[in-house]
Amino acid sequence: MSVWGLVSNASVLVQIVMLALLLASCLSWIVIFQRRAVLGSSRKALVEFEDRFWSGMDLSRLYREVAANQDPDNGVENIFSSGIKEFSRMRQQPGVDPEIVMQGVQRALKVAVSKEQDKLEIHLPFLATVGSVSPYIGLFGTVWGIMNAFIGLSNVQQATLATVAPGIAEALIATAIGLFAAIPAVVAYNRYSAQVDRLLNHYETFADEFSAILYRKLHTMDG
Repeated sequence: MSVWGLVSNASVLVQIVMLALLLASCLSWIVIFQRRAVLGSSRKALVEFEDRFWSGMDLSRLYREVAANQDPDNGVENIFSSGIKEFSRMRQQPGVDPEIVMQGVQRALKVAVSKEQDKLEIHLPFLATVGSVSPYIGLFGTVWGIMNAFIGLSNVQQATLATVAPGIAEALIATAIGLFAAIPAVVAYNRYSAQVDRLLNHYETFADEFSAILYRKLHTMDG
């Protein structure tokens, strides 16, 4: 009646279900640790960049520093670079209306925020899938195992607890493994989704504030 003995004596289909759930659990833990590192790094980069941005440093100088050490995984720097690039490109065109310049900048900032959202949310649907599907896969293995256990009992003259318990116990292990895979995935998905939403709110706020700064700069230059 050891766990390993119950698993090894289970039917082939139930063993396949258990193996699939263990694989899903291992992959979800890899995603959990990877997303934790990415989101933590993004939060730290956001704080550090905003400190530099609001320190009063000249935007051209800040852009040169960012371009010299461009980190493709630094979301707020990517948003800033996209906005300043579009602003400079539009300003170099002679006779362009200031409103047209700002419309181009706002589009560039919006696209940059959208790209960062895709980066932050990558692999989160996998956690959601594991969290929602694993219990049902485990339940399927349990139902199949119990069904086989009762079919086996039909050939026994007298059913006792000793004959019923092993079959039911090995079937229930599939449900336990399903929950083992699902619970961490659901917790991580909810936590990381909330963190992604907070980061995106910061990105969108920064994009709006940056756009307002460029708007004032544009009209000061024209004036």
